[in-house]
Amino acid sequence: MNSEKDGIFNNLKNDLPASIIVFLVAVPLCLGIALASGAPLFSGIIAGIVGGIVVGIFSGSQLGVSGPAAGLAVIVLTAIQELGAFEIFLLAVVIGGVFQMALGYAKAGIIGYYFPSSVIKGMLSGIGIIIILKQIPHAFGYDKDYEGSLAFAQPDGHNTFSELFYMFEAVSMGAVIITSLSMLILILWEQPFMKKIRIFQMIQGPLVVVALGIILNLVFQGMSGFALNPEQVVAIPVPESIGGFIDQFTFPDFSQIGNSAVWVTGITIAVVASLETLLCLEATDKMDPLKRVTPANQELKAQGIGNIVSGLIGGLPITQVIVRSSTNIQSGGRTKTAAIMHGVILLLSAMAIPMLLNLIPLASLAAILFLVGYKLAKPQLFKQMYGLGQTHFVPFMVTIIGIVMTDLLVGIGIGLAVAIFYVLYNNYKKPFLFRKDQHLKDGVVRLALAEDVTFINKASIQRTLSQIPDGSKVIIDASKSINIDYDVIEIIEEFETNAKYRDIDLTIIEREVKGVKNQANEMAIALNKELPVAS
Repeated sequence: MNSEKDGIFNNLKNDLPASIIVFLVAVPLCLGIALASGAPLFSGIIAGIVGGIVVGIFSGSQLGVSGPAAGLAVIVLTAIQELGAFEIFLLAVVIGGVFQMALGYAKAGIIGYYFPSSVIKGMLSGIGIIIILKQIPHAFGYDKDYEGSLAFAQPDGHNTFSELFYMFEAVSMGAVIITSLSMLILILWEQPFMKKIRIFQMIQGPLVVVALGIILNLVFQGMSGFALNPEQVVAIPVPESIGGFIDQFTFPDFSQIGNSAVWVTGITIAVVASLETLLCLEATDKMDPLKRVTPANQELKAQGIGNIVSGLIGGLPITQVIVRSSTNIQSGGRTKTAAIMHGVILLLSAMAIPMLLNLIPLASLAAILFLVGYKLAKPQLFKQMYGLGQTHFVPFMVTIIGIVMTDLLVGIGIGLAVAIFYVLYNNYKKPFLFRKDQHLKDGVVRLALAEDVTFINKASIQRTLSQIPDGSKVIIDASKSINIDYDVIEIIEEFETNAKYRDIDLTIIEREVKGVKNQANEMAIALNKELPVAS
């Protein structure tokens, strides 16, 4: 059975530390995206709280984390200016949430399955590289670009690369020292011998890094040339009382319900937020060690509920976000309890200890994000994709370059276009055929693959495999397949891994004809073995 069924408390030892680290990363990202959106800073915190608690409760994603997204910052900034008031914009967020729920009930989540693996992995690597490039100026104390930015062109007129040169004009020794010591701690914590010591298994490196950063920040305050300025630390709004905290919540202006511009903005938010969510969902499932498959339509409904709530109380639009989701996975999160708890911690901290949060240096968080970025863009992944041939490697690299040089959605669009070109080029003479036969009379579910199976078939194969009941006996018959796309092989691999946790008896039959090209043989992975047919 799936590990998430073992109970919340069985995974608390993994989920609690992960939720704290995600919370620490989320705070500056929420504030930075709100700043870039031209919205009240607290609106970013509200979106983070709602994304954690509300979306976390309704979501089917075990590892995804939702909150305000940098990809919507420009849309939000433009919309607030054009609509004339933040309260009117909040109405558009509510409308966007309603449309997202409608998309979920219309089963539009299937769109996410049509993005090839090479593009999804290119997205992860591209974001990893962007995280590293964007955090370097913060690590040196030059903090002109907002936290959470993923776009190449920056609001200050610079870009991702030019900022790396301008940062040398304002290097802060205090920030450099904090970054250097933080990196040493994080690298030390990753060493195998450290992971064998029980106390270091309980206390994660990022928590030590943040604690050290706060201490050094306090020490440097009395030292000329080392003291951090307000732009180099977290800057969450500090209410004078509980009443002041509540006053930071804002409500939409429902008198503008007949304003067509509000509806256009709402639909735009729904479409863009849904697309970003589905992309992140696919990527998060790829990183899941247990290879669980998230119901995409349920996720759209959960995001819709989240945006309705966020808009009603003064928050920014919400999507599932890859930086926080990947941080959750890398920090050992196992179930959606981690995402929910990060939202609870964010709420309680904003109410009770905002002054303490404002002592956290951005340099400490930059070091944590360096490690996140590196794990997303590991050199081994580039080597693996290169070994799969140009059909996979070229779209992978084009996606990375596109994301780094433009932004997330444009880069993915370019990568997808290249991937589709290769599919059409390789298959324009080959008619597609896919059959599945379910033999229930003998208690066996049999899936027979056709001669040529490409990533275009991902959705139907993924849906079929996810609907197989726990405890079933399954035969995947690839004996007649001449060409199986790596994306399909990967889905079968993931199902093979997940089957162990679902008590599924899986048999895979491979093609035996010699001299016939079969990618499963070439890649020497799950299908690269002959298993007997179950009776």
